[in-house]
Amino acid sequence: MGSVSFTSMLASGCRSFSAPVALVRTLALTHVALSEHANNYKHVKVACFSRSSKKRTTFACESLKQDVTQPTAVSSVNGYPEYTRLLPCPSHNGPPRVEHLVVSEGGPVLEYICKTLDLPPQFVADLIHFGAVYYALVCPKPPPTATPEQMRVFKEVTAPSVLKNRASIKGKTVREAQKTFRITHADEFVEAGTYLRVHVHPKRFPRCYDIDWKSRIIAVSEEFVVLDKPAGTTVGGTTDNIEESCATFATRALGLTTPLNTTHQIDNCTEGCVVLARTKEYCSVFHGKIREKKVKKLYLALAAAPVPTGIITHYMRPINVAPRLISEDFIERWSLCQLEVMECKEVPWPNAVVEEKYCVEDCGWPSKDYAYECKINLLTGRTHQVRAQLAACGAPIVGDSMYMPAAVAEMESPGLNPFGQYKKHYTTENDKETAVAEWIARHGKEPNVAIGLQACQISWDDGKHTFEARAPWWRCQ
Repeated sequence: MGSVSFTSMLASGCRSFSAPVALVRTLALTHVALSEHANNYKHVKVACFSRSSKKRTTFACESLKQDVTQPTAVSSVNGYPEYTRLLPCPSHNGPPRVEHLVVSEGGPVLEYICKTLDLPPQFVADLIHFGAVYYALVCPKPPPTATPEQMRVFKEVTAPSVLKNRASIKGKTVREAQKTFRITHADEFVEAGTYLRVHVHPKRFPRCYDIDWKSRIIAVSEEFVVLDKPAGTTVGGTTDNIEESCATFATRALGLTTPLNTTHQIDNCTEGCVVLARTKEYCSVFHGKIREKKVKKLYLALAAAPVPTGIITHYMRPINVAPRLISEDFIERWSLCQLEVMECKEVPWPNAVVEEKYCVEDCGWPSKDYAYECKINLLTGRTHQVRAQLAACGAPIVGDSMYMPAAVAEMESPGLNPFGQYKKHYTTENDKETAVAEWIARHGKEPNVAIGLQACQISWDDGKHTFEARAPWWRCQ
């Protein structure tokens, strides 16, 4: 393997380092797929390699306080913890660490990452197994915040005179060659000029190891499996972790040789019915049923305040980031959101023992004597729809640390929500944008484990297939 590489991370508040081109080349990239981590980059390492001495110099802006993979590990000299394996799974997630590399000399991907990032082979093999390593034949374009030196390097490695000599990208446009794919094998060969993105600290899901997965299986057929998904787990995995997912653990629990396929999603903090396809063909079939609105989903929501029965209509901002903003009034290009509250009944607020068992967060709701269990027919299927709509109605879901803080703020000071019932009139567009930014800031973080929301029933083909989840967690008192 060659000793010349260039690696860098772009982090808020940390400066970049540069060196003469004969000694080092650095590159900082931010990819669309990493947008969920962009605001969390608080730690940065810039690694430099010398052509002549092969000596690796590392600068650390700030060392990590805790390693997500080994919480008790001792920090190493370069400011990062010592790495061994991704298991056992830590109980809490730590700060993300994402490294962006460009291969200087072809060879096995595991060997290159180990050498460049100073990581042990078994740890890198685990990352590849988790789906935390990506490649592209050509480097994606750096973000607008990239330094002139970083832009120079990008232009150098993507120059037409360089690309024309690479047989692997002949017949492809640059945009096509910049598309990222997962590395699936540790011995996969990567050629010089290949871009690598390594999620060194993938998001972890410790709940996966506490679940009796066989007991969560509702039904098994030759075409599909229906699972009662536990809260605090992901259906099909995340950008950096496809190992700790419902699909993976259900596959193992059933002893299947072919992995189950995800057909639809529910939030990590939501429990209840999900359908996993046993074949890619049925996965496509089920997607078609969803498009044709042949799939019906019923939810149980534990709201902090009573909700009127009937159809509730809002419009959701078409921006794929949380929190999801919704408006009571029609706004052009915003997506229609509709749900039907079929019934709403008063129930006791979950006691402290149950809340602790399911890691339900205290989000500042003023009264905790009673909650309200609502049965909901989901008429449109938007991300966070039930959570955002109930919060907009002043009845956020119990434990919803993202939407409840904003609902409490609006209740205490009506008019903070620029799209709510008591919205203010803004004289300028700048005033409106400021109000929207302030409203977003009123929201909290995504819940760690459970909220009061369950996909209690799923059916399709006019009820020919109907399946129900067990009693929701808040009834287990």
